[in-house]
Amino acid sequence: MMRGLKLCVLLCAGFIAPAWASAAPENAAAPTTSPSGVSSPIGPVKTPLPDIRQSGFVYCVNGVVDSFNPQIANGGILVDTIAAQLYDRLLDVDPYTYRLVPELAERWETLNNGATYRFYLRKNVPFQTTEWFTPTRTLNADDVVFSFSRIFNQEAPYHSVNGGHYPYFDSMQFSDTVQSIKKLDSYTVEIQLTKPDASFLWHLATHYAPVLSAEYANNLTRVGTQELIDRQPVGSGPFLLNEYRPGQFVRLQRNPLYWRGLPKMQQVVIDLGAGGTGRLSKLLTGECDVLAYPAASQLSILRDDPRLRISLRTGMNIAYLAFNTEKPPLNDLRVRQAIALSINNPRLMQSIYYGTAETASSILPRTSWAYDNDSQITEYNIEKARQLLQEVGIKDLRLHLWVPTASQAYNPSPLKMAELIQADLARINVKVTIVPIEGRFQEARLGDDDHDLTLSGWTTDSNDPDSFFRPLLSCAAIGSQSNYARWCNPEFDRLLSQGVMSQDLSVRIETYRQAQKILAHELPVLPLASSLRIQAYRYDIKGLVLGPLGNASFAGVYREKAEAEQK
Repeated sequence: MMRGLKLCVLLCAGFIAPAWASAAPENAAAPTTSPSGVSSPIGPVKTPLPDIRQSGFVYCVNGVVDSFNPQIANGGILVDTIAAQLYDRLLDVDPYTYRLVPELAERWETLNNGATYRFYLRKNVPFQTTEWFTPTRTLNADDVVFSFSRIFNQEAPYHSVNGGHYPYFDSMQFSDTVQSIKKLDSYTVEIQLTKPDASFLWHLATHYAPVLSAEYANNLTRVGTQELIDRQPVGSGPFLLNEYRPGQFVRLQRNPLYWRGLPKMQQVVIDLGAGGTGRLSKLLTGECDVLAYPAASQLSILRDDPRLRISLRTGMNIAYLAFNTEKPPLNDLRVRQAIALSINNPRLMQSIYYGTAETASSILPRTSWAYDNDSQITEYNIEKARQLLQEVGIKDLRLHLWVPTASQAYNPSPLKMAELIQADLARINVKVTIVPIEGRFQEARLGDDDHDLTLSGWTTDSNDPDSFFRPLLSCAAIGSQSNYARWCNPEFDRLLSQGVMSQDLSVRIETYRQAQKILAHELPVLPLASSLRIQAYRYDIKGLVLGPLGNASFAGVYREKAEAEQK
């Protein structure tokens, strides 16, 4: 990687890196700062970073970054990898016990049977000092009120900035659920809901719920550049944005004032191009220090290399096939059942996962506390599939299967899986055209109602089943473009509302059991696999935590031979 790097300008129209970002002379002047406290968006890093091999590590993953604010994201590597480095949340999830633990909130109270939540904030937490913002105060209640008012209050000044869409929370209709967000004093915030919601704390512990700087937002407003809040990030996390090159990499620089202590590495480079057959060679040659989501077929090679280590953890994820239930003939249950019966899931397990996943029988992974143990895996029965199509009067069906191409925790080889499904459906005279979806407009295209089938999946950093059901299959999720099945069932939605209103775990389990029965009968999506989370990394990388609910902070990661040099 290059020395003396300039800060890449995150241009409003599409994050296009200017040509001067490729080099920065060491005597380059620091950027000027306006009276508002917002630095000019064009300016080099004051102190060029040393070589990555001496001061950091390279984390390789295949994906696209369209924003640096997970509030407006619909999943992907921003939420799964980058958010934990830039931002903190009110609450965190312990990766070993799966329990909620304090983060920016030192403690919290649940009042009114789960209709009111009060948070007592940690003091002396500084926000990041970046080339575009220098804070004058530490975190307080104003920041929490601003961050969540933006999401939940349609009248909030920043709600409509950069589109006004918050896919994760929109799919759960939280704008209608949150009644008020109040500052009780400088370090106490109270959120009142219109009705009890036992899942609410879990949603605030996801990486979709970062705490932003209200002071930074006010400064942007004064100079009329509000859109930069999602493109030039300011958080309180262990790393801050140093450079971004679309389709190439994101460079993060450690936050010297991080409230939990100085991160061990000066920098982290997130390589965005680690996809296809070349990603294994990047790890083997040392171009990558960590490889996220290696292909399961490569595990034997990785295990045999003494220079490498592998981490495997049970994951809260699901891969599934979504049927566009609004579009004929897929609006006929018998057609959906025929397609499900024709897919050879055991072959998918063998050819895609190589023993690192289990066949799914529910949209919930088996590790969820609400998983219905009576759920049945869809059988593989070609003759029965043909009979169903004959009943409908279909002899020759042509469908388009939309497939995001980037490997994910729930599916390391989506295009290969699509090809196997294509071959399976050909046996019942269903001709499938595979439509690869990639790039900046992936989410918008998948939310389009023109598709027939979508091969997708979901992973969450919440242990609450509501984090699976509502974003993927609620009526509201159609509008937020995360319900690819475009399926709306009022009884199912009623059960979801009922499920979050009780603090009694046994009541919630029974409610979600009924919801899973509806899904099994209506089949808007076909669950395919729940996989292990896998990371491969070089032997000298230490302190890397692989959590089942999403990637953790990189603050404790270090290169063994360089640890002494970093102190």
